[in-house]
Amino acid sequence: MTDSLLALLLFVPLVGVVLCIPLSQELTKWIALLTSLVGVVLAGILYQNFNAADSANLQMAWSFPWISSYGIKFGLAVDGLSFPLILLTKVMMPIALLASWGEARRLRAFMSCFLFLDFAMTGTFLATDLFLFYVFWELMLIPMVLLIGVWGGQNRVYAALKFFLFTFTGSVLMLVSILWIFGAHYSQLDSFTGEISQYSKLVFSPEPVFWSLTVQDLIFWGFTVAFLIKVPLFPFHTWLPDAHVQAPTGGSVLLAAILLKMGTYGLMRFSIPFCPDSFIKAIPVLSFLSLVGIVYGAWVAFHQSDMKKLVAYSSVSHLGFVVLGLCALNREGLTGSVLQMINHGISSGALFLLVGILYERRHSRQFEDLGGLASVMPRYAFFLVFVVCSSMAVPGLNGFVGEFLILLGAFKAKPMWAYVAVTAALFGAVYLLEMLRRVLFGPITSGENKNLKDLSLRDWVSLVSITVMILMLGISPNFLLKKIDPALDAFWKAALKKTHVDTVLSGKRDRKV
Repeated sequence: MTDSLLALLLFVPLVGVVLCIPLSQELTKWIALLTSLVGVVLAGILYQNFNAADSANLQMAWSFPWISSYGIKFGLAVDGLSFPLILLTKVMMPIALLASWGEARRLRAFMSCFLFLDFAMTGTFLATDLFLFYVFWELMLIPMVLLIGVWGGQNRVYAALKFFLFTFTGSVLMLVSILWIFGAHYSQLDSFTGEISQYSKLVFSPEPVFWSLTVQDLIFWGFTVAFLIKVPLFPFHTWLPDAHVQAPTGGSVLLAAILLKMGTYGLMRFSIPFCPDSFIKAIPVLSFLSLVGIVYGAWVAFHQSDMKKLVAYSSVSHLGFVVLGLCALNREGLTGSVLQMINHGISSGALFLLVGILYERRHSRQFEDLGGLASVMPRYAFFLVFVVCSSMAVPGLNGFVGEFLILLGAFKAKPMWAYVAVTAALFGAVYLLEMLRRVLFGPITSGENKNLKDLSLRDWVSLVSITVMILMLGISPNFLLKKIDPALDAFWKAALKKTHVDTVLSGKRDRKV
């Protein structure tokens, strides 16, 4: 089965789409949920069969010729960089479906969009061909735009168009870069190929071609801007709050948990390996934008009156930490960034789930309409406090390990980065605690809040699953790290070797970088 495991992970959601089309509305929900649970089982098989010792190399490769004249294959494989994100995608999918269980409008199309999104996200992480990656990257845009624009809130069309325009603009820049490196590969080797692994071997002229920018710089920024929009890093973040606020709950869960991680994954898979020297030159800019995003996201979140918008701006702040860890260019920062991608996916997805649960009952996300809910919904209050503690990086929970390693890596690279980031992290705790105060504690401010129902069985299933993941990654992150450590070591050493940075395993770095 392992020979075709990746193909099953990719194509099972498409089978679910086909099955949903002719079925009744109610049965469609169960088919979609069953399909996603099959994905969880396959992810478990992937975890068991993934060779940790060889995680630096592509495993379980599966491919067939696609556009042979240009050396393009429909190729799938997994390594230590994509492995944890595949697991996260499959685990969060049934949680997102359960979060949207109450939807009744155009249910066949609704569930089909979720399953097609699962297919596109999985393909993005598994693709070993650059052209195939781009195809999946674009396919992913379609179902998410539909989920926001058709099943979203009052301003859903505006939010969907804004999301599309931002993402598509980045995609055009990335396509230009892809065509450029296809041409470079042909000029150097007299052939075209789509294999991602081949492009890190290309040699670009160091001579400037536009102002002071070299060919490698232009290719780097073409890829990187597309990925920074997806992260989203300040100042490319403005589409995110609108998309989150207008998206249905399940769409917000997947947007926060998976789609935003594709930006940071792209930086690690393409921008840094393809253009290492350009990445070194860009570190001052990227680190500055990361720190501004960390502080700005926390500050704006603190001033929100909408619970969902607060959580959306918190993502801008938290994902700034991930980019900062990559900029540190040391082992601690890299490990922390990868862990924080997973941790944020779980914690932020859980926060959006909890906001959706409350909105289903109260039909409002405004803090002025809430208050005192701990006495009415004590079980809900427990999980909200627990997930907020996870997001605040309380020791023993998942957020602590990744954030600590990022701060350690940042301090080793440049102490001032760590000072700014720690200050912003403290401010992040303030806005999250303020959210708890305004939602859960104090007197009940509205008569409509007195009879709100606590968690349903469906809510319990989702939240208990998330709680288990938070505790596992907080108490024993080694169950994941042992699978990906060799890949992180290889990535770090290769990046340093290519950039000629004088470094040792302790994380010390040439200050001139």
